Order: sequence, then structure tokens, then C-alpha cells
Amino acid sequence: MRSFFKIFLASFLAILVFCAVAFFFFMGMAGSAVSSAIPVISDKSVLKIDLGEAYVELPSSDIQSMVQEKSLAETPSLYDVLRLIKKAKTDDRIKAIYLVANGNANGFASSDEIRTALADFKGSGKEIIAFGNTMTQKAYSVANIANKVYVSPSGDFEWVGYRVSYLFLKGALDKLQINPQIFYAGKFKSATEPLRAEKMTEANQLQTRAWLNDLYADLLQKTAVARKLDTALLHQWANEGVVVTPQIAAARNLIDGVRYDDELQAELKRRLKIDSTGRINFVTVGQYAQVNKDLGGSGEKIALIYAAGNIVDGKEEEGVISDGAYVELLRKARLDQSIKAIVVRVNSGGGSALASDHIWREMKMAKAVKPLVVSFGDVAASGGYYMSCAADSIFALPGTLTGSIGVFGVIPDMSAFLKNKLGVTFDGVSTGPLANAGSIDHPMTEQERKIVQGSIERIYEQFKQRVAEGRKRDTAYIETIAQGRVWTGLRAKEIGLIDRYGGLQDAIDAAAKKAGLKEFSVKEYPRYGSLLERILGLNKSNSSETMVKQELGPEYARVYQQLRSVKQMINSIQARLPFEFFVQ
Repeated sequence: MRSFFKIFLASFLAILVFCAVAFFFFMGMAGSAVSSAIPVISDKSVLKIDLGEAYVELPSSDIQSMVQEKSLAETPSLYDVLRLIKKAKTDDRIKAIYLVANGNANGFASSDEIRTALADFKGSGKEIIAFGNTMTQKAYSVANIANKVYVSPSGDFEWVGYRVSYLFLKGALDKLQINPQIFYAGKFKSATEPLRAEKMTEANQLQTRAWLNDLYADLLQKTAVARKLDTALLHQWANEGVVVTPQIAAARNLIDGVRYDDELQAELKRRLKIDSTGRINFVTVGQYAQVNKDLGGSGEKIALIYAAGNIVDGKEEEGVISDGAYVELLRKARLDQSIKAIVVRVNSGGGSALASDHIWREMKMAKAVKPLVVSFGDVAASGGYYMSCAADSIFALPGTLTGSIGVFGVIPDMSAFLKNKLGVTFDGVSTGPLANAGSIDHPMTEQERKIVQGSIERIYEQFKQRVAEGRKRDTAYIETIAQGRVWTGLRAKEIGLIDRYGGLQDAIDAAAKKAGLKEFSVKEYPRYGSLLERILGLNKSNSSETMVKQELGPEYARVYQQLRSVKQMINSIQARLPFEFFVQ
């Protein structure tokens, strides 16, 4: 027995020593990476911006993602990128911007904000050079603002128009003998279409074609102005598919020429008057952010609250908009006397109707005591719009997708699947016909269906009343623009769903003006803790989506997102955008 305890204690101590050594080794590496990665911004530096990076509202605090990067510095947020471009405009050390435009991982509205910031930089007299080995339309929609646009001679240039595609699951559900049992209010509320149809309905085709055409028209217009071309001719080229190589794109003035990377760098050296044997000091936005950490300003405080992701019940901290966390966050901002105004940046297709209403309530209470301005990102629809409609004013970009004022619910009947595919059956007793309502073990009765549909209709009416109150319209008018229909920011202003076109900085400036602030600092929320806190696990992070993307690529990550959305739809009433879609 004594020998057993000796072996046990020795093994236990060995494990403790190993864990301690591993911990301090990792901490040393982390500290070294952070401290040694601080770059030097020398004269004649070039700011390098890669559109293939997703500049999200809040950078990831997932340690796994951070460790896999070359350094442990965080990827800048979209707001950081916009401020850094503005900073570079007046930074004498930054002589140009090098825009990597192979692809574009950012949404349409985010891309528009980046393009606007680049146009402002260009207006200072400094140059922007855009380059891609291949260049997608979405990347080109930003890159065409550059002074010079080049593509690799052996690369590809895309000019064929936009397409949107949806994933439909009805056929799979039929084969599995799963009946989703769907309820909805609003003929355009197509979030449940993938579960109840095998293709798009006429109503969904109508609304999708309308907003897709708006995005396409914006691409044509901006390209025509930037490249001095005619929109009708650009549309013709896309339909005919004649621009199939970079050489043809250059011949038609869509780009300035074809270059290999070494040729482009040689040209940059000539422009910057750097010796041919010298090196260009490229500075990434992440590196530039490290030497420009204090971008928040000074003076009275404005709270900038990021609300990104699905809207859910409960108090999850990261990656979603949980009513528990965001009600608390808004309440603290409302009660904090040092905060003079609140800006909420919304990037959400919606989610739980109950959680949306809870957040709306706190937004309304905040508005009663201090200026509250909302800025819409790429998507602010359904529940995302619900929670926002109490604001003093709403800003959006023309490419923002918003509206989708409608409600739905899904209660699956799994009985046939469980019995016929797995041999599982259910039985039990109850005190009344509704005691087992909403269970997956039986098809819903007519009485159950009436109750659920009644709840859907009541919440839809409440949704419209909230919008009517916030937008100072009557509910009859709101019904004409509701019914679950999705609108672009361009149309949303025309019909009164938003107040002004503009990005995040415009919303912040408007909040400052309403609060009477000339000098102000921006404090961003939520805060997920320091790097050390994340390493120690003091902050929760859901890295499943990150892992799928890393292992299987972005295409499978989108499928994963869609299947996860289906899971979140089940057994709760939702105010959500019409499912997940991919525009290419």
C-alpha cells in the first residue's frame, strides 16, 4: 500500500510540475510575442490592408484563434480600421496604402464604410495601390476607389453580377420523417422557407431580387464613377461574360494593368523614391493599431455598445446578443453619470422575440435620460430592428439589410422519425389535453396550433406597435412595409425605417452633437478582459465556428451557421432574418 501511495504522489507531483512549467513557458511565449511584435513605423512606410480579413465589430477573444496568428496582437475591429485609415491620412510616415484585394471577407455595408474611409485618405493626396492575384467583384467594389488597380497576369478577374443562394432542408426532413410544424406572420417572412419548401417562394424571390438589384446597382454606379465608365456598358459586360481575364479588364479600363507582385513592388519603390535595392516597410493594420492604441479621444464619455450576433434568451457573454447581458450593459450605461450619450452598433439578423423586446425596453429607458443613436452594420433586421426602433435616430448604409418586421415559430414533430428510424416510442398520462403541448413526441392538435398561431399574431402586432411608436407612424402604414419584408438601407430611408445614411463615425458624431459635446472619448463595450484573463480562462469563448472555418473552410462554415440557426429556431418564437444566405 505504501508503495502505491509513493507512486501516486510521485505521479501527482510530476503532473503538477509539468503543468506549472508548461504554464510559465506559454506565458513567456505570449509575453515575448506581444512585446516583440511592436513594430517601428519608419519614414516612407506603406499601410497594408487585406480585404480578405474579416474586420468584425468586436475582435475575437478566442485564445485558439489568437495563438494561431503570427503574433498575439488582436485583429483590429472595423471601427479601429476606419480610425486607423483616418489617422494614416495625417501621419507623415505613412506615404501610401497597399490594398490586398484577392477576396473580401466583409459585408456590403462594412465594405462601403472601408471604401468611404479610403476615399477620404485618397483625397489627402496620398496614393492607394490595390492588387490581387485574383479579384472578386466584392473585393473590386472596394478596390476600384484606388489610384491604381492591378491584377496578376495569370490571375482571374470577376465581373458577372451578383447571385444569392439559400440552403433548403425540406427534402432531407421529409426523408427523415421530421415534420417541422411552422407558424409565421407576414407573407415575406421567409425564415422558415428552407424547412417548408424546396425552393424560394414567389414572395421571397420578389424581395430578394429587389435588395440584390439595389446592391448590384450600387456596384455599377460606384464603378462607373471611379473608372469613368457607363453603367449600362458595365451591366452589358456582366451579362455577356466578356471580362474573363485581367488583360481584358485592363483593356476595358476596369483595372490599370496586370503586374506580378515583384513588378508592383518595384513600381511602389519608384513612387516612394526608395532605392531599388531597398525594402518597403509594409505596416499591417494590426501592427499600426499597436502603435496607435489611444484612438478613443479625450473629454466626456460616449458609450459605444456593440450588439452583434443572434439574439438569444439568457446571459451568454460572447458571440451573441443575450438579453441578460445586454439589458445589464445598457442599464449600466444609462445610470452611469459620466456617460453622456450612447451609440449602439447593431449587426444582427434577429433571434428570440422575447429577448428582443427586453432589450428594446432598456433602449427606450436609456433614450429617456440621454441621447441614444443606433448605427446599423451589414445586417440589422427582424429582432435586430425590433431592439433598435426606440432610438433617437438610426443610421445605416445603402448596403445594409434591414426591416424583416415579422415573427415565426417552429415546433418539430419527431415522432415518426423516432419510431420508424430509431424504434423509439413515447407514452404517458396527463391531466388535460394541453399538458403535453409543444412536445416533439406527437403531431400538434388543432387546439395547440391555434394557441401557437395566436401567440405569433400577438407578437407580430406588438412588433408593429413598437416600430410605429419609435418611427412616429401609425400601425396601418407599418403593416405596408412590414410583413417580414427585407429592405436595403437605401430603401429603408425612403420608407422611413431609418433616419440617415451614414456609418458608425457619423452616428457617434450625431450622438455627440445631440449631447452638446465638442470634445469626447469613446468607450467601447462589451469588454472581454485582457489577454492574461483570456489565457487563464476567465472569459468564455465559443470557438466551434472558428474551428469549423479553420478545418473545413468558409463554405462549410456557412452550412454550420445555417444548421445552428435551425437549432436556435426550435421551440421558441423568433423575430429573425429570412435564414442564412450567401451573396456571391
